[in-house]
Amino acid sequence: MILRRALAREVLLTSSAVTAVIFCIFLVVRVLGFLRQAAEGVIPVDSIFLLLFLKVIAYMDVILPLMMFVAMLLVLGRWSRENELTIMAASGLGLSHLIRPTAFLVLVGTLIVGGFSILVGPMAVRAVGALEHELKTRTDIIGISPGVFTETRAGRGVYFVERLSDVADQYEGIFAWGSDGGKEGIVLAKKAYRHVDENKGQVFLVLEEGVRYEGEPGDSVYRVINFERYTLRDRATAAAPVRFPLHGWETSRLLKSGGPYEHKELAWRFSKVVVLPVLMIFALGLGRVEPRSNRYVSMFTALLVYFTYTNLVTMACARIPLSGTGAIVGLVLVHLVVAAIGGYLFWCRAKDRPLIPLLRATRQKVRPA
Repeated sequence: MILRRALAREVLLTSSAVTAVIFCIFLVVRVLGFLRQAAEGVIPVDSIFLLLFLKVIAYMDVILPLMMFVAMLLVLGRWSRENELTIMAASGLGLSHLIRPTAFLVLVGTLIVGGFSILVGPMAVRAVGALEHELKTRTDIIGISPGVFTETRAGRGVYFVERLSDVADQYEGIFAWGSDGGKEGIVLAKKAYRHVDENKGQVFLVLEEGVRYEGEPGDSVYRVINFERYTLRDRATAAAPVRFPLHGWETSRLLKSGGPYEHKELAWRFSKVVVLPVLMIFALGLGRVEPRSNRYVSMFTALLVYFTYTNLVTMACARIPLSGTGAIVGLVLVHLVVAAIGGYLFWCRAKDRPLIPLLRATRQKVRPA
């Protein structure tokens, strides 16, 4: 009982640490992309953390199986180096006694991965799609951020705001350049605020206490207009309907549709649930290493198994729209063959037998009498 609790506890703690490391790498990569888009005015700065959170949720069903697989390998590898597995074997407890705590971990992990793959993940994809659609169809004026030159999508205007005012949605120190009908103009104002016309659905930027300069580049004569209030109207945006990709559809909708691409998405979602138990079988077989052997060889082999297995599953799912039932049968065979190989590897390690039986017979023949 103590051994089982120790294995479950250490695998969960190690998987949490590994997941945190992977999340940090993922967040750094995604943050750089979002910051670039925010600097270009494509997305507002206050939407970055929400997009990051939704992206992480959408990838959880892919990250969690790898994290538990790596955590199991790390724990069993440490137990092998510290001779804890040797002490277990001397006490009459082999690798087969680790099946029950591993089954508990598989059950918990499968429920979590299944929840993300079938329910939570598609919800996050739909939320990301709706938010990105809103950002793409939003007005140019809403994208203004203090201290950043913001270009309009049409490329006919540039905004710059020095700082935010203490009053909500008001700015101080405004610079605006615009080109319309071949005429260019520059507007400077002390303060500005947004105004929304609910009836027409238009957004305006109202500038106060400023000056406008009009003229052609290179001319020595410019037209100067001082104003108390000047209004810039944003371009109209068409409210196109949101269209989600298949991996954002609800599972019930995929089941009702019944098309070949819907079958492909369903197969991929359920395959992510099956991947975890198969990987944990491999982890039990690959986790045990010799005390003086190189642990990196075992980790490299495990990662090779993971990427080979997941790529085969991906290829089999991609064949479903073309081959139909035959590709589904091939996908099932991929899972069964890889699970059988993992089970055979575990049996050989549990019985302390070589993977190829002929090797033992050859060694016994060459052994001196």
